[in-house]
Amino acid sequence: MTKSSKYVSRQSDANGVIHWSDEENQIWHELITRQLGVIEGKACTEFMEGLQKLQLPLERIPQLAEVSAVLKATTGWECAEVPALISFDKFFELLANKRFPVATFIRSREEFDYLQEPDIFHEIFGHCAMLTHPAFAEFTHAYGKLGLAASKQDRVYLARLYWFTIEFGLLNTADGLRIYGGGILSSPGETVYALGSELAERQPFNALEILRTPYRIDIMQPIYFMLNQIDELFDVSRLDIMALVEQAKALGLHAPKFPPKELKAS
Repeated sequence: MTKSSKYVSRQSDANGVIHWSDEENQIWHELITRQLGVIEGKACTEFMEGLQKLQLPLERIPQLAEVSAVLKATTGWECAEVPALISFDKFFELLANKRFPVATFIRSREEFDYLQEPDIFHEIFGHCAMLTHPAFAEFTHAYGKLGLAASKQDRVYLARLYWFTIEFGLLNTADGLRIYGGGILSSPGETVYALGSELAERQPFNALEILRTPYRIDIMQPIYFMLNQIDELFDVSRLDIMALVEQAKALGLHAPKFPPKELKAS
């Protein structure tokens, strides 16, 4: 969130409307119709129920006000229009005020299958359905308040908690593994990999272990953490997370389960 972006976010007009191009709407259409097929039988029930509430259009990018109306009615959240990249201070401030940051650009065709920075498809499709659920919404709110008050060093630990829950969380349900993390649910490759790959390690949820587990954003995840049900996020939001951060510091990080990122030659 601190590096530069090659994308430029679209600005809404005086009425809060963003005027997307036909090509941008077509990219949304192709992304959402493809992903709806991929997540069938893989997304958790709560996500599918959230999508039903949102009634996202298939033929065009939704306006943020449309999504916000549903979030406000269900959990009191709303979408916040932001540039392609924002500071961590701004990110935590928005979450602490129940405003979910949505970068108002959509990926190019050159990055149709994967991009490292979150676009409007990732944010709206990947996350907003879960934000209609009380446990997910409360956990995200508590996380924002923690991050807003945390030091720069502690935010590095907190980032791991966000990564392994909101972005890459799994549920170990009676019907089998299901996905609730938006980083998985907005990616066709990771949706299949997270549930089916023998290369991926899946561990029961443990907040302290998560705070000690390194990750990389540009690879398929070597490890995922599983809750049994989404309501357990209520319990996680009530943990003394900052005390666990101190424990994680004292114990040290686990060895990465991935190779170091190769530096490109200049």
